[in-house]
Amino acid sequence: MQGTIAVILVLGALIFFHELGHFIVARLLGVGVKAFSLGFGPKLVGFRRGQTDYKLSLIPLGGYVSLLGEGGDEEDLPEGFTREESFALRPPLHRMMVVAAGPIFNFVLAWFILWGLFFVEGKMDLKPVVGTVQESSAAQIAGLQPGDFITAIDGEPVIFWKEMTTLIQESEGRTLLFTVDRDSQQIDIQITPRLAENTNLFGETITTPMVGIGSRGDVVTQPMSFGEAMTEGGMQTLNYIKVTLQALIKIVERAIPLDTVGGPIMIAQLVSDGAEQGLTSVLFLTAIISVNLGLINLFPIPVLDGGHILFCGLEMIFRRPVSEKWQIITTRLGIMFLVMLMGLAIFNDLYRLFS
Repeated sequence: MQGTIAVILVLGALIFFHELGHFIVARLLGVGVKAFSLGFGPKLVGFRRGQTDYKLSLIPLGGYVSLLGEGGDEEDLPEGFTREESFALRPPLHRMMVVAAGPIFNFVLAWFILWGLFFVEGKMDLKPVVGTVQESSAAQIAGLQPGDFITAIDGEPVIFWKEMTTLIQESEGRTLLFTVDRDSQQIDIQITPRLAENTNLFGETITTPMVGIGSRGDVVTQPMSFGEAMTEGGMQTLNYIKVTLQALIKIVERAIPLDTVGGPIMIAQLVSDGAEQGLTSVLFLTAIISVNLGLINLFPIPVLDGGHILFCGLEMIFRRPVSEKWQIITTRLGIMFLVMLMGLAIFNDLYRLFS
């Protein structure tokens, strides 16, 4: 039950924030909004304020903002609207801004979530305390021992294990000076990393400098001020965007197999599992899913926001709209592609579920 509620709340928040982006920018630019809906199909509950219907609809597979003139110039204006409010009559830059606002708000949501988490809970990661030292490794030969607390590398302080590994990987194999706290005594140890084959996040084999140590598993939390949390949240959001883009490119290149593609069932499972681990886990997952949703919607595929942005961009370049014929053809192709992609994702979800 807890997992089901978490799934509903997370998906609802993602859809709401995405559509809120379209709505806010449309209203700021003076575009008329006929309806703001969470879900599709028949209305369950709702109310009307001004000229806009706000409603919760039956099918919870998305949402929409219905703009005046969205399907073309309307001859018969609905009551309360003016011709100047028509989306179709707006310059392409305005239309592009309204469309792009949805995905951008997904990135903003991820930033807000991470900002809040870092401010409330601080930044948490593994502490750079050595747990294991591999036999005959560069670390063992240099004299590093289990229990050593690495405080700096080449004079640069390290607080988290991740910071230490980044400095090692960026060394390109040159000798590094490790400052170690051992039994409350500070010791300097020179270690020359060795190039070794490793597997990256995408399952690819890469060569990277390593010293041959493992973490003891200690966790450290660094409190963050409001401003520090804001900056760290933004940096983490950019990092999620970067990693997600890399993953999408790797899928296209077939470096990542297609059977790793997931859909709504996998998302529901992840959120449900995260709910068992606590609110923090659910919020981190929400931020990651929000970034994915924003990027996918920016794909230059008709039907998606990215397709509309592409059409507006072409209109700005060639000073005329893309012909209706090509819009229809590319929209049909886009729908076919999305149906096949969704079919693949659901097939993978079901295969993982039952295998």
